[in-house]
Amino acid sequence: MDDLLQEFIAETRETLEALSGEIVAWEAAPTDRARLDAIFRFVHTVKGSCGFLDIPRLARLSHAAEDVLAAVRDNKRVPDTALVNAVLAIVDRIGEIVEAIDAGAALDDASEELLITALAEDATPAAVPVHVATVRASSRSVRLNVDLLDRMMSGMSDMVLARNELARRLRDNVSDPHVEAALERLSLTVADMRDTVTRTRMQKIDALFSALPRMVRDTSAELGKAVNLVIEGSDVELDRELIELIRDPLAHIIRNAVDHGIESPADRLAAGKPTAGRLVVSARQSGNQILIEISDDGRGIDVARIVSKAKDQAVRTEAQIGAMDEDAKLDLVFEAGLSSRDTVTTVSGRGVGMDVVRANIEHIGGRIALCNMPGRGLRIVIHVPLTLSILSTIIVSVGTQRFALARQSIEEIVRVRGTQVRIDTIGDASAVAVRGRRMPLVSLAALFGLGDHDPGTLVIVSTREGDYALGVDDVLDAEELVVKPASPHVMATGVYAGQTLPDSGLPMLLLDGAGIAHVAGLRFSALAVSHDEAAADSVAGVQALLFDDLDGKRRVIALAVIDRVEPVATSAISFTAGALRLAIGGAIVPLHSVGTIGDREEVAVLRLTDGDSEMAYAIAEAIEIVELPPEMAPANGGGPIAGVVIMGGEQVELIDPHALFAGEPVRRASRPVCLLQSDSSGWMETFLKPALEASGYRCVTRLAAGETPAVALAMEDGPVEAVAAPIVTLRRNREGTGAQDHSIYRYDRPALIEELARRVAAQAGALQGDSAPYIRAVTSGGAR
Repeated sequence: MDDLLQEFIAETRETLEALSGEIVAWEAAPTDRARLDAIFRFVHTVKGSCGFLDIPRLARLSHAAEDVLAAVRDNKRVPDTALVNAVLAIVDRIGEIVEAIDAGAALDDASEELLITALAEDATPAAVPVHVATVRASSRSVRLNVDLLDRMMSGMSDMVLARNELARRLRDNVSDPHVEAALERLSLTVADMRDTVTRTRMQKIDALFSALPRMVRDTSAELGKAVNLVIEGSDVELDRELIELIRDPLAHIIRNAVDHGIESPADRLAAGKPTAGRLVVSARQSGNQILIEISDDGRGIDVARIVSKAKDQAVRTEAQIGAMDEDAKLDLVFEAGLSSRDTVTTVSGRGVGMDVVRANIEHIGGRIALCNMPGRGLRIVIHVPLTLSILSTIIVSVGTQRFALARQSIEEIVRVRGTQVRIDTIGDASAVAVRGRRMPLVSLAALFGLGDHDPGTLVIVSTREGDYALGVDDVLDAEELVVKPASPHVMATGVYAGQTLPDSGLPMLLLDGAGIAHVAGLRFSALAVSHDEAAADSVAGVQALLFDDLDGKRRVIALAVIDRVEPVATSAISFTAGALRLAIGGAIVPLHSVGTIGDREEVAVLRLTDGDSEMAYAIAEAIEIVELPPEMAPANGGGPIAGVVIMGGEQVELIDPHALFAGEPVRRASRPVCLLQSDSSGWMETFLKPALEASGYRCVTRLAAGETPAVALAMEDGPVEAVAAPIVTLRRNREGTGAQDHSIYRYDRPALIEELARRVAAQAGALQGDSAPYIRAVTSGGAR
């Protein structure tokens, strides 16, 4: 609601600046219908917005002005001087109220009835009261043209490329340390600016979700169904262009859920369900992707009916369907021209839709997944990148060539060694078995004519048809790259998705995973698996990463706790403030190590996270992803080792992530913002900021555009600015002035940390629905 109110204030201000002149011009030319219509639209818009935002005073004033202007439009009133003065007074008062709302100030409403009375036909000019203009609050926002934002993003992308080239040239030549330091500052500034410019294009996904309630209501009413819509995660932010591109696919999925998925009230009663169906649309961020989930409690997809329709409509042959597994049969819903409806309705039945939905989502680098629960419903998950222009990629090598692959298309990366990975030749084709899972193998070297050697690494690529293993020589790095279209002749090969320029300065092509599968002639079908392998697959175990530790021992850790594995320079690791720490990405992360780094210039680290905090674990080398056996011998005593498991006939120690996180002062992944409303002495920045940031807060003295603090601090004798957050007041004296003094002594560190934590929790929980413009700190006890 705060965002909507700020948008209403900004739009009203913008219109008011030009409206007064329009009213005066309309008085001079009463027959100018265009100006009259413009003034009428303004007051009508204000009235509608006030009703939605619950601002009754503005609604009453704008409604009165709208009635008078409607009478003029219907030629029932003449726009004389008295009427124009009354309308101008109403417009002025609307501006005063808007400024008062923005400033959080009170404004007397005693004279507003006189303003409304002055609109009457028999009113005298003296009835119009004169108002002194209120001081306008300084604006913290500006409205920009979308084309300008696009140009900013394009320019920022070119700046990143220029920075990359400069960094490469300095690495290739011995340079002055002062120049390197300047480059490091430039890199940090460019990274910060790139993040800022990217955020200017971000928009809350509520702009996409806001139209869904009306759509569900109209569709369900047309079909004679009752549907309860639940929307979650409306505050998640997504690139504005992506929101527009997925608007139509999402609308089609929602209509399908109401039409195909949710049963009629009679059918739901017969199935023992409530008469009203439940449709949940949610959004959440996962890494560099946004996940949009649409789930219903309807009948789910009748796979047998889809298969029957595919046969009847000759979409697939009997032999092809016989070779399909359940997932492949379910994916038939994405076939063009295939519909499960026997009759055409206004909602569905034309066989056009889900194929276009998937094509549109994949066009923006996303993917769509189905989870079918027959009789209980269907869950559809759409994965889309945060932004289109900068892509997170994995760099692979084949011979002397380097290529990039989008990270969202990669399921996992495995080394070709050990008993868990086996390459077989079936006829004239190659296949790979990874922990008993069979899939086709495409050697990138053979496909591109770069040699005929066995691959050293397998990249498991996910496409809409199925998964396959892409054989490469090595995986070199993970980079966020600016992607641009390649030349038409390059794109015509079907195996590339664009071009980019990494830090090396050499242009590099971005591979298209689905295109490679098509050019390689892959036909995804079930491969024969031995009974022993099938029995092993039937018991799903916990996925884990097997690795060699720095002390030479082989260990394993649950895969779910690993955010990513990446190499870091050992110069970024140091023992500071009594602990081993890693400086990475502009942050300092606790680092766990069981051995010495020695003379290594680079070491691999596991970036571990529990969703709220993160830490790092230094290792020698990651080996492969394995499945933990069900039996474990527990360790004696405490420490980060949970026990020992048998893998490949040898004993492997299992890392206990709970012990790691419990024993380290981990860094929060998302720290609450604490606004320091400091005075001119600088005491808060010097004394208080380090203590609070050590306790997990991010302290600022000025808020960035669109940023909201979780809590604010102010001195009792200093200026206090109204903010949308709890304010904790600090005093200079050790003792308070009495029971009503709820301030905290500024050097009472335990009490201050405890109070901040309580206020942050209250703001996120019990105070979430409070409509007050700001909350003055009040504790339950006396002075501290």
